[in-house]
Amino acid sequence: MTDIALSQSRWHFRNWPVWLWSFMGALIVWVASFTVAGQGAGGMLLAALSFSAFTVLVGLGQMFVITLGPGNVDLSIPATIGLSSAVAMKLMDGQNSLILLGLGGALLCGLAIGGFNYLLIRLLRIPPIVATLSASFIIQSVGISYGRGLQIKPPVALTDLTFLRVMGVPVLAIGTIILTAIAWLVLNKTVYGRTVSAVGQNSRAAHFAGLSVERTRLVTYVMSGVLAALCGALLAGFSGGSSLSMGKEYLLTSIAVVVLGGTFVAGGRANIPGLWGGALFLFMVSTLLNTAGFGSGLRDVFTGLIIVFAIALAGSRSVMR
Repeated sequence: MTDIALSQSRWHFRNWPVWLWSFMGALIVWVASFTVAGQGAGGMLLAALSFSAFTVLVGLGQMFVITLGPGNVDLSIPATIGLSSAVAMKLMDGQNSLILLGLGGALLCGLAIGGFNYLLIRLLRIPPIVATLSASFIIQSVGISYGRGLQIKPPVALTDLTFLRVMGVPVLAIGTIILTAIAWLVLNKTVYGRTVSAVGQNSRAAHFAGLSVERTRLVTYVMSGVLAALCGALLAGFSGGSSLSMGKEYLLTSIAVVVLGGTFVAGGRANIPGLWGGALFLFMVSTLLNTAGFGSGLRDVFTGLIIVFAIALAGSRSVMR
């Protein structure tokens, strides 16, 4: 009976939802933070929700791209964040009345970058990882020319919005949760979302089945660019201004939250709820190391090891399946 019970528990253990692991990891780190931060751990959770909102924003776009199949990844996200933040701040010019204009300009910037990425992939037949990396250098050059010496503070209303809380919960987190729910509906209940999964599983079979493979890829890369641009505009308001390097940390982080959340690296299967677990876990680990007195260099090493381990583990899991 003991052996049967043990085998049954193992079976249930293996059949837990994949996204649950990322939340469990975040919970374990948060509980551990009580021994280091004491009462400050409650504040850490609220801060985690605020900062994780930005990570989930770019993670959503990256997740759709990765779901398209092997080799699909958007490495232009950091450059897009930097350029779009500069565009938004310049158009807003510190005035509350120009917030919508600045946000619209940033989104158009992301749309153009996403379309440019697709053109490099489609017309020049460049692998996505090479195309988006090449595009990032071009975007950075444009950003340097456009945003050189740019020191414009964000409008007060935008800054207030990024720090606003409703019943203690950051509005940014609430808005991103709503956007996450919409993304789940798009992925699971629309023709586009099902086509993304089908292309990731077998693009040739999807083509012969009559699915719009190339149009789906175009929409996906444009979506990634637009979400990264939105993140850049909001991040500029949150941090007090734009910076061309402000998106640097989102290069590997946007990939890590996708992998930690349970999305297959090989494509074909996405997991949206896990993005939040992955984002919270990465933030908790970084904050805990900072609170424990580790230097920034050592924190980056630990974070890098976690990212590498997660990607390697997810890759091996995909191979076994």
